[in-house]
Amino acid sequence: WLGITSVGVSEKMGCANLPLSNKQRDVCKRKPYLLASIKDGARLGIAECQTQFRHERWNCSTTRDPSVFGYEMTSGTKETAFIYAVMAAGLVHAVTRSCSVGNMTECSCDAARTGSGSPSEGWHWGGCSDDIAYGTWFSRRFIDHATRNVSTRTGDALIAMNQHNSEAGRQAIANTMLTDCRCHGVSGSCAVKTCWRTMAPFERVGSYLKERYENSVHVLERPARKLRHRDKERRRVAVMRDQLVFLSKSPNYCLEDRRRGVSGTRGRRCNRTSAGPDGCDLLCCGRGYNTHVVRHVERCECKFVWCCYVRCRRCETMHDVYTCK
Repeated sequence: WLGITSVGVSEKMGCANLPLSNKQRDVCKRKPYLLASIKDGARLGIAECQTQFRHERWNCSTTRDPSVFGYEMTSGTKETAFIYAVMAAGLVHAVTRSCSVGNMTECSCDAARTGSGSPSEGWHWGGCSDDIAYGTWFSRRFIDHATRNVSTRTGDALIAMNQHNSEAGRQAIANTMLTDCRCHGVSGSCAVKTCWRTMAPFERVGSYLKERYENSVHVLERPARKLRHRDKERRRVAVMRDQLVFLSKSPNYCLEDRRRGVSGTRGRRCNRTSAGPDGCDLLCCGRGYNTHVVRHVERCECKFVWCCYVRCRRCETMHDVYTCK
């Protein structure tokens, strides 16, 4: 379904012509008005993935084929875990936002708490709270119920892993919800406040999931049972719903591997003074880096001249750019 972003989908395009599984196509036919939200959710997830990993060896690169992420969709690595989580979260976020602004008749705002609160403290629930229940339900139905093309032991384990991570992505939306309030009173005294629940900006959801990625759990390939830690010392510790899990260790992403769709880091721009993942030592995998002097020309010191034009100077700056060998 991620391929929806690469085929220039319009809302008038029929569901039969989209890169969807059979079950997803059936859902699309029954609910064609959700197609715009499906597209927005996919783009939201892809953009956030590339933002969170822009300085890493794996920079969430995409391909032109309908799978969008290529090998990483089936590798069972930490990167696969993040992709499934952020895409499921993106779909929840997009559908819920569409509900809140009144674009659909099946869902709207969450009015369950309206009128309650703490009158003694001067506030109550009201306004238009984001109702993530419908978005979460649709994300499960659309993503988790897709056609399963693999039936091997490893394939079943991968399905279990992907479904767990998709659910962790949905949990991320719930766990990052915010409370907004508006004051009421004479001269802005805030004698009474009306409060409502709203989804966090998706950038915050992405950062939340990136932290889960950094602390993801390596699990056993035991699809018929509950997910368990691969580490024997922690095997009795339950895997939490909001944790990301993976089956296979990640490649180092240093060298190009066309079979796996790994582009490597050769030619990537790095930061010579950084000790983080974007630093030349880490990003270039010890191969060293090239230094290029780049000239940047721009208009500067602009002034308005009466009457009536703007006069600017032409400023040139020189700075070094470092790229991995």
